[in-house]
Amino acid sequence: MDVQTVTHYLTQYGAIAVFVIVFLEYLNLPGFPAGIIMPVAGICAAQGGLSFPLTLFLSVLAGLCGSWALYLLGRFGGAVFLSWFERRFPKQMPVIDRTMSHVQEKGYIGVFLAKLIPAVRTIISIPAGVLQMNFAGYTFFSLLGITLWNLGFIGAGYLFGDAVFSLFS
Repeated sequence: MDVQTVTHYLTQYGAIAVFVIVFLEYLNLPGFPAGIIMPVAGICAAQGGLSFPLTLFLSVLAGLCGSWALYLLGRFGGAVFLSWFERRFPKQMPVIDRTMSHVQEKGYIGVFLAKLIPAVRTIISIPAGVLQMNFAGYTFFSLLGITLWNLGFIGAGYLFGDAVFSLFS
């Protein structure tokens, strides 16, 4: 997904596109990089096409919903899912293993910190579910991390987007 495609969706569908695209990105689906989606949403908000508070709220809600889906997948289908995942993506297992260890060692703070690390922030939800981390605590610390991450990217687009795009125009 490129900048023009994201811009098209945001322009045509508005705030609902923010929710859908960010939700899919938080499900760890390929083709939905936060580094493109959220700054473009911030630029659209700066240009008046979207409300900044609504954009941030919907992106955080979408991130939380995507995280909940993966947490529940881990919680209720963890062993089966991890077995399937290991067969399908064997090169990803070291990341999963490190993430499981990270959640066991660091607990809620580990979830919060993981939500700020690009390669791990979406996948942390599955080990948290497999380890049956308390859902309320998981949700709270995920919410903090997701809010900080999304605010950084959307805020950067809002504050600096026009300047960056004018350099390339």
